[in-house]
Amino acid sequence: MMVKHSAMVGECCSTGTPQQLCSHRVAGDSLSTQQCCPSSRGPGVASGLCCWHFLILTAWLASWGRFATSLFWLKQYRRMPGGDMAKPLLGHRSTEGDPSVVPAAGRTIGVLGSGDFARSLAIRLVCSGFKVVVGSRNPKRKACLFPSAAEVTFQAEAVKKTDVIFVAVFREHYSTLCDLADVLAGKILVDVSNNTEINHHKESNAEYLASLFPACTVVKGFNVVSAWTLQSGARDGNKQVLICSNSQEAKRTVAEIAQIMGFTPVDMGCMSSACEIENIPLRLLPAWKIPILLALGLFLCFFTYNLVRQVIHPYIREQKNKFYKIPVEVVNTTLPCVAYVMLSLVYLPGVLAACSQLYYGTKYRRFPDWLDQWLQHRKQIGLLSFFCAALHAVYSLCLPMRRSHRYQLIETAVKQAMEKKMNIWVEEEVWRMEIYISVGIIALGLLSLLAITSLPSIANSLNWREFSFIQSTLGFIALVTSTLHTLTYGWSRAFDENQYKFYLPPTYTLTLLVPCTVILAKVAFSLPCIQHRLQRIRRGWEKGREGTL
Repeated sequence: MMVKHSAMVGECCSTGTPQQLCSHRVAGDSLSTQQCCPSSRGPGVASGLCCWHFLILTAWLASWGRFATSLFWLKQYRRMPGGDMAKPLLGHRSTEGDPSVVPAAGRTIGVLGSGDFARSLAIRLVCSGFKVVVGSRNPKRKACLFPSAAEVTFQAEAVKKTDVIFVAVFREHYSTLCDLADVLAGKILVDVSNNTEINHHKESNAEYLASLFPACTVVKGFNVVSAWTLQSGARDGNKQVLICSNSQEAKRTVAEIAQIMGFTPVDMGCMSSACEIENIPLRLLPAWKIPILLALGLFLCFFTYNLVRQVIHPYIREQKNKFYKIPVEVVNTTLPCVAYVMLSLVYLPGVLAACSQLYYGTKYRRFPDWLDQWLQHRKQIGLLSFFCAALHAVYSLCLPMRRSHRYQLIETAVKQAMEKKMNIWVEEEVWRMEIYISVGIIALGLLSLLAITSLPSIANSLNWREFSFIQSTLGFIALVTSTLHTLTYGWSRAFDENQYKFYLPPTYTLTLLVPCTVILAKVAFSLPCIQHRLQRIRRGWEKGREGTL
């Protein structure tokens, strides 16, 4: 019936309102073309009006459908206590009969402050089932910013109603709470503040708060969680909440609150760790500093090398101006070199670690610090390799769009016409380019798979064997495929003396050094005699000690 009516509407138009047409469709009435389009208007005009009315009707129905859908989900959200965020983000075990877990509904949490973080914290606490009381210096003006389930009152009144209070104010405003020192005595204060600079003060904010209120128990926590994570839930952000305090009981209380909110509390020890916790949100990509510097260094080296070969050499030897190649062509020649070498640097530290274990005959000897740091940065190096490879693919697709490329095509065509060359097909070059492009696409696809599976959300869904197979086995295959891609690009150019500009070899020959070393080492480790010895060492066997497995 629905298919019949949809076809009917597409063949005719209604001179009535959309509501009338909808009522006809619901009732199942049959509308003919004669009923909808007056014959006096002619077939062409009638057909145009039908199409025009149909487009208007379609747009109206689409808008009405979106509005109805939004209204439906809004009603569903309002029917739920606390909306979708009221659903537990983590699998909670049953708390019946367990005296160590205090029900969330039976605990009142206080929040001092009315900023963005305080508002997000109050929303998350309410949606997790807590009773929330917010202390503000101007409760009447700030009440509309908080959920209706939260009580917004003056700070002195809010402090009296709870034993656990989140202090969501800046460090410079801590002194404004000194008037509440008597009321705050014996309560747990959770400091969620951060500094604007690393080690900006001699003491941490939490330690400063504890010095102002010595009768209170101060806990540092929730400062590494953003306001967005609090509102959207732990599933859309970092799930860890770092906590430190000199009181084990206070830490246990705050940890229970964090668990009920859907986060994972991490005990960082005593209050002396507060300074380190406060510095964490201020660090800009600490794990990426060395890999980014490495990628930039490789890029500058290869870019300078290609600039000399492709631009400086023609300008000096042949007086040809090819500086127009710098923005696209030279960069596009540099990017695959960086990506290829960075990919090999992901697997080179594993080769060095295996060589160290074979040489010393044990796995219990500590690696050098530089090798240990290298092993820890392999993920970032691999992602930067994929980034450069993706940029190389985009640049390669844009090469024919350049004006210089079009001029060169026209110039080549004119030259061939003047020389009366009818057939310029070179079978070897055709096959080389076909293989080169195909292998490059496969290599980029494997790199994409490695990059996707390195994301925490994807990696957490894989078991160790699956993750190891993708990152180790498929990663090595990606390195081999990239090597084939490089070799088909170079083909026989390494043996052509015209390719050596200023006696400098082609760039791709330099990039092959590290990857080929890694590949040969991997092949050597796969030999039964070496593989068996390496497996024994990794299972605990040590050279010079009999009886160990």
